[in-house]
Amino acid sequence: MNILLLILIGIVLAVPANAEPPLGLPTLSIPADNPQSPAKIQLGHKLFLDHRFSADGSISCASCHQSDKGFADGLPLAIGIKAQVGTRNSPTILNAAYYDKFFLDGRRDSLEQQVLNPFTNKIEHGLANHQLIIDIIKQDSDYKSRFKQVFAVQAEAITIDHVAKSIASYLRTLIAGNSAFDRYLFGRDRSALSASAARGLKIFRRKGNCSNCHEISWDHALFTDNRFYNIGIGMQQLEAELDSLVNLATQKQQLTTQQRSELGRFNVTHIISDIGKFKTLTLRNISRTAPYMHDGSLDTLEQVVEYYDKGGDKNHFLDPAIYPLHLSDQEKTDLVAFMKALDSYKTD
Repeated sequence: MNILLLILIGIVLAVPANAEPPLGLPTLSIPADNPQSPAKIQLGHKLFLDHRFSADGSISCASCHQSDKGFADGLPLAIGIKAQVGTRNSPTILNAAYYDKFFLDGRRDSLEQQVLNPFTNKIEHGLANHQLIIDIIKQDSDYKSRFKQVFAVQAEAITIDHVAKSIASYLRTLIAGNSAFDRYLFGRDRSALSASAARGLKIFRRKGNCSNCHEISWDHALFTDNRFYNIGIGMQQLEAELDSLVNLATQKQQLTTQQRSELGRFNVTHIISDIGKFKTLTLRNISRTAPYMHDGSLDTLEQVVEYYDKGGDKNHFLDPAIYPLHLSDQEKTDLVAFMKALDSYKTD
């Protein structure tokens, strides 16, 4: 089936190259050195699904990014080869094409850079190097034919850069918009939201302070500002170490793997004020991607609302935008109803 027409679990996600974006989303910027094409997108999809690109043949990109789970995996923490458990929740890759920083700590600057990292992560795909991927591709006649068609290269000239560009091209088709919220706000259809969800939108933008990070612009809504915040989640892992910031900053090797992970953005910038900061992710299709937060510690949207309502978990680096909201029970219900209206899946 042509990937450009693919319907995944009731949601149309694959967006044709150079197509107009769905309602509620801006025009997608495509890198000049990696233009979209149907053949490249199809090749990227095939690579995305291939379990052979893991040390034990058990993991593909799709293992942690499943179409029927909002392109997340439904687990608190990602699971890789040999059933190893990672330190962070698998985020959705829907609308990741709109990000300008990648991974929860923002350590990569493009989709092309991001897609290669999991292959050589010891817990995820567990490959010793990227050459192992190229070796498999060169022994596969279908792959050789596809790479020749897309990049005009013979088998001996295929590189990991070609692989990265193909997978990134596929990911740029995983776009979610035209939700009930979009039809209500941008389509001016006031019947698109329930009364509860409409009230929830007002809470989201005002009293709840949610749009401070999960931005809604006048003509589109990415539900992310592409920035990083300490909202308190996971900081209990570092509570004892926070009394000695110099030690924490200079002797990370003394921390456990989980503690190092909880340092968040600090691991990239080495700036003390970035301790515990993680990327603002999109809220689109949020009802499909539980559990929530970078450590998967909250199971439901109701729990997420309760967490923010109490003002997060206090720590040295908690962002000023996180404070007690004093929402009523009805306001909490309305806020959850609104977030569910960000779902692009069909309901029938």
